[in-house]
Amino acid sequence: MIYFIIPLLAAVVLYFLVFKKDAPKRFTDQPQWHEPLLTHVSFYKKLNDQEQKVFRQRMSGFLNETYVDAVGFELEELDKLLVAASAVIPVFRFKEWSYNNLSGVIIYPENFNENLGYADHHSDRMISGLVGTGRFEKQMILSRTALYQGFKNDTDKLNTSIHEFVHLLDKIDGQTNGLPEAFLDKSYILPWMNLMHQEMEAINNDKSDIRSYAATNQAEFFAVTSEYFFSRPQLMKRKHPELYKMLELCFNPQLKKIV
Repeated sequence: MIYFIIPLLAAVVLYFLVFKKDAPKRFTDQPQWHEPLLTHVSFYKKLNDQEQKVFRQRMSGFLNETYVDAVGFELEELDKLLVAASAVIPVFRFKEWSYNNLSGVIIYPENFNENLGYADHHSDRMISGLVGTGRFEKQMILSRTALYQGFKNDTDKLNTSIHEFVHLLDKIDGQTNGLPEAFLDKSYILPWMNLMHQEMEAINNDKSDIRSYAATNQAEFFAVTSEYFFSRPQLMKRKHPELYKMLELCFNPQLKKIV
C-alpha cells in the first residue's frame, strides 16, 4: 500500500509545483462591491449578472497584484474600487490579463504639476494622470478629482484613469506609440494608422467631436478615443463607425473581423 501512496503524493506535489502555477488564476468574488459599482460605473451596470460577477473577480485579482496608495489624504474603499474598475474595463473582454508593467497606483487629491506637487495651481501645466518612467517606472499617478469625474460624467467622453490604463496596454510591446500591435491583427495596423491620421487631421481642422488632446500624438489619440469608446460607445458608433469598429476589434479579441 505504501508503494502506491508515495507515487500518488509525488504526482499531487508535481501538479501544484508545475502545472498549477501556470493555471488561470481564480479570485474570490466580492459581492459587497455590487452596489457601489452599480452606482458609479455605467460599464458595470450594463453587464448581466454572470458578467458582473466576473468583473468583480477581475477587480479582486487586480487589487491582489497591485497596490493602491494615497498622498495627502486617507484612502477610501471607493478610491480603490474605481481604480480597479478602470483597470478591468479595457481588458474585460480579454480571456485573462495582468498588468505586468504596473506595480502600483498612487492617488493625489487633485491635479498635480510636473514635479508631482499638487499645491501649485499657478503651474503652466497641471496633470490629471500619468504613467511613470525612470524612477517612477511601473507606477501610475492619478488625480482623485479626475478619477471620480471620469465616472461621474459619461457625457463628456472623458475618463482619465481608463486613459492611463490604455497607455499601459499600448506600452506592452515596449513602445507607447498608439499602435496596438499586441491586440490587433497585423493586417489591421495600416488601416488603423490611416484612420488615425485622418481623424487627427479632422480634429486639427475643428471637424471632429473628439477632444483636441487626441491630436497631440498617436499615443494620445489611442488613449483619448478609447475613453470615448468606453464612455459613449453608442455615440461613437454613430459618429465614428470605422473608428468604433477598429476599437471594438482591439478590445474584444473574440471578434475575428470588422463587420
